[in-house]
Amino acid sequence: MQKIVLMVLVLAAMSSAALAEGRPTRFWNLTRHTISEFYLAPAGTTNFGPNQCKNDKDGTVDHDERLRITGVAPGSYDVKLKDVSGRTCLVRNIKVEAGEIFSIEEKELTACTR
Repeated sequence: MQKIVLMVLVLAAMSSAALAEGRPTRFWNLTRHTISEFYLAPAGTTNFGPNQCKNDKDGTVDHDERLRITGVAPGSYDVKLKDVSGRTCLVRNIKVEAGEIFSIEEKELTACTR
């Protein structure tokens, strides 16, 4: 009986991971402004990848809009973003999981310059 329960749990975990792989990883903009540039770097580095806003039809991410993230493995990342108000902000240690949505809220934008 224990083997059956263990097998069911293993299969459930595997199917959950497979479903996550089929869904796109997305960023949800919960800041006040439209974002025009969005970059990810492995946490603690300055190795920022390409502008993820280029994945959007109009090249920006409006407030409450979700953006498809591509070419990024699961892990912890630092985010550099620029919004249409002219702010450039850095947000550290954002957790990115395959097939999941991660967000940044206005209150997290503490390291910003104009």
